[in-house]
Amino acid sequence: MSKILAIETSCDETGAAVYDTDKGIISNALFSQIDLHKKYGGVVPEIASRSHLEKINLIIQKALDHAKLKLDDIETIAVVNNPGLPGSLLVGVCFAKALAACKNKKIIGINHLEAHIFSACLENSIPFPFLCLTASGGHTAIYLVKDWGIYTCVVPAIDDAAGEAFDKVAKLIDLPYPGGPEIEKLSTSVNYEDFFKYPRSKSKALNFSFSGLKTAVLYDLAKRGAYDLKNKNFLKKDDQLFKAQVASSLLNAIADIFVNKLEQTYKKYPEVKAITFVGGVACNKFIRNKIETFCKKINLNFFFPSPQYCTDNAAMAAFVANYKAQQNKFDDLTLDIL
Repeated sequence: MSKILAIETSCDETGAAVYDTDKGIISNALFSQIDLHKKYGGVVPEIASRSHLEKINLIIQKALDHAKLKLDDIETIAVVNNPGLPGSLLVGVCFAKALAACKNKKIIGINHLEAHIFSACLENSIPFPFLCLTASGGHTAIYLVKDWGIYTCVVPAIDDAAGEAFDKVAKLIDLPYPGGPEIEKLSTSVNYEDFFKYPRSKSKALNFSFSGLKTAVLYDLAKRGAYDLKNKNFLKKDDQLFKAQVASSLLNAIADIFVNKLEQTYKKYPEVKAITFVGGVACNKFIRNKIETFCKKINLNFFFPSPQYCTDNAAMAAFVANYKAQQNKFDDLTLDIL
């Protein structure tokens, strides 16, 4: 029986988790910086890295306390070292290397996207091979996952991520950051109807593109007299019904794009046995239901993580570190951000 301490500081969440090879995740601590970045409408890298510096020691201690362990009980330290904001990543990597050096612990660098890809495996036994749709503010892609640590991006994003489209459209209609939860909340008030029929990509290419959708929404708002393009100003700040209609229409468009690309991908890889949906956008119940309906139609199992494992967290990094340790894939103290 061995225990792994994982550290996550790739963007604006300071996370630490402890994984027990016999029991699985036994603690998962997190400090979210959302309130620090709200007034800026997005993550400010300098603020993010400074916050990680302030919180990392407290969060690691919280994870150890919840697990009823001391650092001496830990055998391996895992840390997310790519991809992410350089300043944020450096905080986690430097802290992890210092702990490993001082306490003579093994160390493993973790790819943040790999952690997301396998996050649904924390609570589910998922058969290989499977397709994994990852979607957040920083990434949107579909991966063909063949085994532990063996995966290939088969549908990349060529511009904005889905979560970024949510955030940018939310900002256009004067909604607070982050945009995804606000858009879903407004959409429920109009029963998720598709009012404005925003364009879905008709491309048969296996890639994601959300910049065109974002632009289409902008010009549709201007056409409806709701947005001043010259002064970059939303003109219906107090019209909650209109905001809800925009939000619901956007949500429908993004859900349809996801299903369309999954359908295209499944036709190319019919050998897959399941589909998973991970990342922050996987918290969205409407989109999950759309994908689940599609999976039932083609008779495939559908899996997604609990909300605490959808957004950035250290538990998913600890899970990946566990199978890497079993494969003897350790790093040394030259580990750096990538």
